[in-house]
Amino acid sequence: MLENFHMWATFAIIFCAIIAFVWERWSIEAISLAMLVSFIVLFQFPDPQTGQLLIKHPDLLTGFANPALITLLALLIIGQALFNTDALDKPTQIISRLGGSNAQRAMIVILVIAAIISAFMNNTPVVVMFIPIISAIAAQRNYEASRILMPLSFMGILGGMTTLIGSSTNLLVAGVAHDKGLDIGFFDFSIPGTMMAAIGAIYVLFVVPIILRGKEKTENKEYVAGGYQFIAQIEITQDHPLVGIKSRIGLFPELTDMTVRMVIRDKKEILPPFEDVEFSPGDTVVVAATRNALSRALSTGSANISNRKAATDFEGGNDNKLIRDFTLAEVVVAPGSRYSGRSIEGSTIHDDLNLVVLGIQRRSRMPRTKMRDIRLEPGDTLLLGGMRDNLERLRANHDFLLMEWSTEELPMRRYAPRALLTFAGVICAAGFGIAPIVVAALVGAFMMIATHCINIRQCIRAFDSRIFMLVGASLAAATALEFTGGAKFIADGVIDMLHGQPTYIILSLLFLLTALLTNVLSNNATAVLFTPIAINIADSLGVSREAFVVAIIFAANCSFASPVGYQTNLLVMGPGHYKFNDYIKAGLPLVFILWIAYSFIGAWYYGLLP
Repeated sequence: MLENFHMWATFAIIFCAIIAFVWERWSIEAISLAMLVSFIVLFQFPDPQTGQLLIKHPDLLTGFANPALITLLALLIIGQALFNTDALDKPTQIISRLGGSNAQRAMIVILVIAAIISAFMNNTPVVVMFIPIISAIAAQRNYEASRILMPLSFMGILGGMTTLIGSSTNLLVAGVAHDKGLDIGFFDFSIPGTMMAAIGAIYVLFVVPIILRGKEKTENKEYVAGGYQFIAQIEITQDHPLVGIKSRIGLFPELTDMTVRMVIRDKKEILPPFEDVEFSPGDTVVVAATRNALSRALSTGSANISNRKAATDFEGGNDNKLIRDFTLAEVVVAPGSRYSGRSIEGSTIHDDLNLVVLGIQRRSRMPRTKMRDIRLEPGDTLLLGGMRDNLERLRANHDFLLMEWSTEELPMRRYAPRALLTFAGVICAAGFGIAPIVVAALVGAFMMIATHCINIRQCIRAFDSRIFMLVGASLAAATALEFTGGAKFIADGVIDMLHGQPTYIILSLLFLLTALLTNVLSNNATAVLFTPIAINIADSLGVSREAFVVAIIFAANCSFASPVGYQTNLLVMGPGHYKFNDYIKAGLPLVFILWIAYSFIGAWYYGLLP
């Protein structure tokens, strides 16, 4: 027993880490750090047989410089840049019109498109991008968002199974396999992956919404679509893009997600319904709109800041181009605020704080008047705009209470073309073998920064410490399993247990074991731990390594039965109002469906059938 001390201690550390991950009492970062420190301390003791150190601590820390991890972090930065510039806004507007008037057909089309995009872009930012789109469309069409948000996560995972960069899991497995002498190309597993995704998609698109039917509907659809509404106003200038817009059937369809409350022309108020009203220079349009709608209008120049003193917040000219890093935040007027009772125009907020009021929200009835003439009351929520440093100073301000979660930089839409061009370059370079994926991703991330599509602060925000720590610690565990003989011990144990069984049976059971564990631990950790085991099994059987490595890729992606299995499941858990059991009911059957599918597809595709 003593001669295998390091191996058994490695097993114990990994087992305790799994229990801690499932228990969820501590953060992922803390558990990962504890696991890493445990390995470092363990291997400070020499091997009882040789008297030498089995692993030196630099070898345990090399996971943090793993090319797959670097690639993943670079792709997250690229995805954040696309999000910051609203580069995918126009494509999503087109998507929202697909499917016609049938809500279910429209949702199916959207989910299929999300899966296709996930094949060429890390699926996490894809899901992040589509959550508000699906929520808004569901609200507009009176469709339960809870029936479609979980399928969105599942379709993102399925789409990510088809190419090397679709999921962080794929990159990690390919990285570990490369260290073992097996190179996995961009499209090497796309054929079986597409077949698996198609089978899973049938279940996700047509069965999962039925399982989730009857979930509690969102109480406030308006909030799901982008927040409560603010009162704001748009000043129609000489070259404003809204000049010449006419009302139709009493409404202004061009003002997307906005409701026109009043048009003020020559000091006269024009109230709804609007008949034959055409916007002209000099008009003041008072609207009710969500924060998302106002952000979109400010980004595109279809809205402007009415306070003349805020002109310094623009780059000038007639394009209403915002300066970089222009930030929005929501604040609540505090009781006893010195601004209480003052009108917005007379409040001197801009002079005192160098910020501008973009909208006001009040729970009680809002007066139908110009926004700048509304007198502030305690409890009012204001949408403020300005530079981040000025907004940060509100933390020490006693007149306003800053909503911590609300601070967000305005998308710089004029940079969208260069963001799309950079993203396309990364995909082409990696997809056609022009450059290794890690090189393409790093160059793409740098270009996003150099072309002002994203700043360093936003890059840091895109950096996921959970992924960084979990992957680094998991790679350390994989190194420990290899050097102590633990991976070979497990592989030999599986082979001995299945002695005499056909290769395709062993492949099938390895897939099932990995797929079940990925819902308990995490897909990244499971992928890193089981890849060397799969390679050892293939070598022992004398068959193709690729069949077993691809099995780990697919199985580790089967994180459908738990919200902690993959981060996209966590992303939709809140908006969809899901419970843990919802994932088990909807996701566990999908795990078994894909297991059975690969048992046949993998054995056939890699020639393992008798």
